[in-house]
Amino acid sequence: MIAKVILFFKDKDLRNRALYILALLVVYRLFASIPVPGVDLEKIHRFFSANAFFGLLNIFTGGAMRNFSLAMLGLGPYITAIIIMQLLTLIVPSLKEMYYEEGEAGRNKFNQYARIFTVPLAAIQGFGFLNLLRSQGVYLPSSPFVIFQDVCLITAGAVFLMWLGELITEKNLGNGVSLLIFAGIVASWPQSFWNSMISYSQEKLPAYIGFLIMALAVVLGIVIINEAERRIPVVYAKRVRGMRMYGGVSSYLPIRVNQAGVIPIIFALSVVLFPQFLGQVLKSFDNAFLEKLSSFLISFTTNPWLYGFTYFTLVFLFTYFYTLVTFDPKEIAQNLQRNGGFIPGIRPGENTTIFLKKIIYRTTFVGGIFLGLVAILPLLSRSLTGESYLSIGGTGILIVVAVVLEIVAQIKGQLALREYQ
Repeated sequence: MIAKVILFFKDKDLRNRALYILALLVVYRLFASIPVPGVDLEKIHRFFSANAFFGLLNIFTGGAMRNFSLAMLGLGPYITAIIIMQLLTLIVPSLKEMYYEEGEAGRNKFNQYARIFTVPLAAIQGFGFLNLLRSQGVYLPSSPFVIFQDVCLITAGAVFLMWLGELITEKNLGNGVSLLIFAGIVASWPQSFWNSMISYSQEKLPAYIGFLIMALAVVLGIVIINEAERRIPVVYAKRVRGMRMYGGVSSYLPIRVNQAGVIPIIFALSVVLFPQFLGQVLKSFDNAFLEKLSSFLISFTTNPWLYGFTYFTLVFLFTYFYTLVTFDPKEIAQNLQRNGGFIPGIRPGENTTIFLKKIIYRTTFVGGIFLGLVAILPLLSRSLTGESYLSIGGTGILIVVAVVLEIVAQIKGQLALREYQ
């Protein structure tokens, strides 16, 4: 491993790529610290400290949302646009053909549509967020023009981050979107570490040791599950074209245990915390019924057992949903049949589709349980250690570990290519 690191830094091209990406991440962190002009940051800080929903979203933006910065929306609009576009492939045949059948050119065109779709989504999300803060008395614009100006600034910030992500991706040392989210999560760790050090006392030593052991076990489990896959053997029949023979080779079809990644957690999080979001909005109305409804909705997220069970169930269900959206057994079976491939002991066509469905249902069950446990990990760690600041953010760790593994894999690929040359 050390030899690989030395070889990486000896290669001028790879070293320059890494420094370029590092410079872009520094630009991102500086941009995330520039606040929108004319706001009371003290009020906004108090609001985020008292609101669990926005406090959690703030972690993924690296504190940009709490600072009311130009990058407060983070990469949320871009990710939402991509997810919506992928879901549209289920009901729009032309989009499905573009994404799955037109190769690299089709995917580039698909991504371009997602970029364009990001702009109105960012404007809508920015306007809704500013309206919510205004209803809570946190954001007090002097005129509608100020709101329009701030929406334009926030939208431009989201587009700028999308552009930074594209620049990072072009260097082939990791996905730009993932790296920016990774940087935002890691940026919040020093403050959390400092808070835990301030609160340290000799009586709390067992809780700290238990927290450290749990954190290491979680990282190990995430690495194992994230890298686990079921390999289905595939054999390609021999075909003669002209004077040459093709095929006759054996390969395998990898089906990952965590096929859906972290997307189901993001979906479930938006659903399970929506009652609190709605409760905060209804709280601003002067009506007895709406006040009772607001108290009921807010109490939903304050009950850890009900909240944890609902969150776990939603993550599990969304894991199946998103896996079936991104992995179509029928499409895979048809592609194998077109290329002369078959699974030993399974007839091509419908039988292959049924077989792949059984495999994906079984692996997704394990992946769904795993993601559900990762999602409720902060509740579990907080209940075991008894300290609110000693909570393991399972989603954040999952993203960080996945990004690190992706970067390591891409670096190994680049080094292998240079060794081959």
